[in-house]
Amino acid sequence: MTSGTIMTTTEYDRIRLTPHLLSSLHEMDAADQSEEIPQPTVNKGKGRALEPTERTPLLGTSSAIEDARPTPYSDNRRRLRTKLTTVFLASFLACILVSAAAAGLAWSYASRASNLKPEDIINNDLVIAGPDRVDVLNVTEGGVWLNVKGRIGIDAGKAIAVESGPNDSLFNDIWKSIGRWGVRTLDRVSVNMSTIRITPEYDLSMTLLYVDIPPIVLPLSVDPPEDWSWLTPVSTPVYIRLTPNNTAVLQFLKESWRRGEFSVRADVGEAVVRGGSLDAKSWRNKFYGRLSNIRTSVHLKLPSLPGFPHPGRNLPSLSSLISLQSFNVTSEPDTLNLHAVASLINPANSDFNLTVPSLPFEISVPSIPDVFPPVAIASVRNDALSSLTHPNITLFVAGSVLPISTSSFPSISNFVTRYLSGLANEISISSPLFPGYDLQAEFPAPNPKPQILRDVTIKDMWIRPSGTIFLASGVVQGHLVLPAGMRVGLDVTRVLPDVIIFDGEVPRSADNVNITTGWTARQTRPRKGHRGDPDLPEEPPLPDPLPEHAFGHIRPDSWLPAVSVEQDAGDAGGSVYAISAKVVDVPVEVLPGRQKEFSSFVGKVIFGSEGATAGILGFAAVTVTVEGLPLQGRAGEVVLDKLPFNGNVHIGKKSLLVGTDVVLEETLASLPAP
Repeated sequence: MTSGTIMTTTEYDRIRLTPHLLSSLHEMDAADQSEEIPQPTVNKGKGRALEPTERTPLLGTSSAIEDARPTPYSDNRRRLRTKLTTVFLASFLACILVSAAAAGLAWSYASRASNLKPEDIINNDLVIAGPDRVDVLNVTEGGVWLNVKGRIGIDAGKAIAVESGPNDSLFNDIWKSIGRWGVRTLDRVSVNMSTIRITPEYDLSMTLLYVDIPPIVLPLSVDPPEDWSWLTPVSTPVYIRLTPNNTAVLQFLKESWRRGEFSVRADVGEAVVRGGSLDAKSWRNKFYGRLSNIRTSVHLKLPSLPGFPHPGRNLPSLSSLISLQSFNVTSEPDTLNLHAVASLINPANSDFNLTVPSLPFEISVPSIPDVFPPVAIASVRNDALSSLTHPNITLFVAGSVLPISTSSFPSISNFVTRYLSGLANEISISSPLFPGYDLQAEFPAPNPKPQILRDVTIKDMWIRPSGTIFLASGVVQGHLVLPAGMRVGLDVTRVLPDVIIFDGEVPRSADNVNITTGWTARQTRPRKGHRGDPDLPEEPPLPDPLPEHAFGHIRPDSWLPAVSVEQDAGDAGGSVYAISAKVVDVPVEVLPGRQKEFSSFVGKVIFGSEGATAGILGFAAVTVTVEGLPLQGRAGEVVLDKLPFNGNVHIGKKSLLVGTDVVLEETLASLPAP
């Protein structure tokens, strides 16, 4: 279209007024108005409209056009505002509804969580597998630091009842799904507890131990599988303080084993539960709870353990669980060294491991008399235990004998005597790290039973009548053979034999005679004079009944000086010493009712061409000085009593008649009738 062309109304209407076109038209109108054009006359009232001329503007003012017809641009803006308002209101309403629903769900879950009982969580929802490994980190006088490794998890879905169920409705399933999603999102909680006090459920006034656990992270799970694959490995230090009342602890263990379960109550002063990990800062930390005065009962069924009787019976003694594999004693100039290897039944599973550092222990024996406290005789340490073996655990122990006071001589003498005589000893095991915990045990007898005194005989024995009695003289000889593993320097200074004499060799029936603890009581016989020696062993009564063919009894009234010489041990396993002591005019007591046997034996000696053999059976006491034994008193001497022996003595005619100062027949006639 060119300038000067006049548009018709129809053409005008067809023109689309775009913003660009409007701008162009305004520019054209401004150019025309800049020319000298007469201004139209303003007429008032009604009048005929002016006819358009060639200078009449094609378009009126922009305001007139806008007022006459709304633009599409304005409509779009109005429609946009309407849509935005609608969307905002709908979104706001949806947010309100979602917030209300979320608040309702949160309230329902929080309500369930707030009503949870710690006892139900521990017994029903908390799952612990293990411990798989326990490392003893440190032992102090106050307690024990352990590092415990195991697997743990909490079935939180079950705890707040959002676990999947086969009969859940659609709404219930949706509600539970949201709860499970929330648990998975929270993922874990951290728990910080105060000291835990453990008491037996049958006596809440009795404290067993105190347990301190640093803050720990507990993983949360929902719908876990039936196996333990969902559990999370954990490793945490644990500090345990035992109660000084060891009697209560041992009684609890025995009672629990008899009942077949551990039934304890755990008291916690305060527990703080917070969402998320310990050190991580996140929105999970907003989940927070504090529990006070928690009291929960814990019941653990005791499983059957290898080497132990089935739970429900009496707990076996410690002695039945430990066997002594070897026991070695060696002398040094200033000390007596001890080495032992013991085997302990391992009741743990093969996947469990335990490490224990070297710990100090003291071994004590009962005092004599037993009205005094036990006497500590040895200080030992165990070798560090780095792993467990099955079915038994091997323990290596080493130490030395402690200095022993004069008042403790009888205690150590009794212990050594019983051991050398093949008898077990009662001992108590304690540790300075656990004051008050004295474990009663039994130190086993050597196996096989040792024969300490061997080849005992009386060389050059003379028996002569003196008045109404017979006196014996000679040289007592024998070998002192220590059990295998005892390489100890000894000096035997005195002996005191207590001998029963038989007509012929000692019969086998006499093996049943109790000679290791003294003769079985028959009657109380007065002690013979001690000649001022306070450590002379008490003379025991004679055996009852008297052994077959026994006719005489010899026991000196005082110690006999002795000499000893160490000999080659050979295959004996322990140190060997030859002992000799001279006997001079020791009375031979004819046993009650055995005058006939005595006369028969004398007749064999007198009228036999080669004399007669006399069997000897009895026990002896010896005084020894032990190299390295830190004793105070008389040269560090120890009295070993009731060492059994047996042997034979050949008595010829000259041995019986030498030195007689009266007729033999008169002496025999003076004996009381049987």
